[in-house]
Amino acid sequence: MKRRLILSIFTCACVLAACKPGSNPTGEAGSSTLTISVASSVQFAMEDVLKEFSAAHPEVTVKATYGSSGHFFAQIQNEAPFDVFLAADMDYPDKLAKEGLALDDRVSPYAVGGLVLWVPKSSPLDVEKLGIAALSDPAVKKIAIANPKLAPYGTAAVAAMKSLKVYEPAEPKLVLGENISQTAQFVESGAADIGFLALSHAVSDRMKGKGRWWEVPADAFPAIEQGMVIVRRTPSAAAAQVFRDFVLGEAGGKVLQRHGFKLPAK
Repeated sequence: MKRRLILSIFTCACVLAACKPGSNPTGEAGSSTLTISVASSVQFAMEDVLKEFSAAHPEVTVKATYGSSGHFFAQIQNEAPFDVFLAADMDYPDKLAKEGLALDDRVSPYAVGGLVLWVPKSSPLDVEKLGIAALSDPAVKKIAIANPKLAPYGTAAVAAMKSLKVYEPAEPKLVLGENISQTAQFVESGAADIGFLALSHAVSDRMKGKGRWWEVPADAFPAIEQGMVIVRRTPSAAAAQVFRDFVLGEAGGKVLQRHGFKLPAK
């Protein structure tokens, strides 16, 4: 009887450990579903990453939601059920780690983004030749950027304009997108005449042939180093770690580079 009681207590303890968020007593991914929040700047690259990840790890299903890093940061603070967060900067992931919301307090740099000034193919602006001076052309009435309060690429666009001495005349013309994808839609649809987009958007298959761009010099804005965290509350920590390792590994890195990102120094 005593032995049976001890065995029951041990079994219950194991079950509780297995059910605890973030724990996996076997250390294996198993059959799992991950919900990841991804900055819009990474959408096209991530779609390809997920295809390759799915082929390599069919036991793990990944569902991605794309949007602004600022919104995802606030949602995770409010216990949104995300397993992994891939931001467009390091600040938001770092803040989550400092608040104890990142697994093992680990923040992983996974990509460095580029910034371009983009116009539709039909635009009369010779943006490749004019560069930042295109913003001063009389034909430019509206300039699209991602909202700097929510999207790191918007912060980078403001920094670039200030660095290149065009911010003051450009500021009254600014149209703010909630994220970099909406910013691209503004310019592509004609709601804005020109806009600052992620290089990864400009080189994507979806945007190919639709516009022309000038790449903003990297020294005109702080490096857009992008970070990833596994959310501490995840019930699928082992699967999340497998996914993180894939993104940080050779296969994930090649996809990111193909989409215009640079890899962070190791």
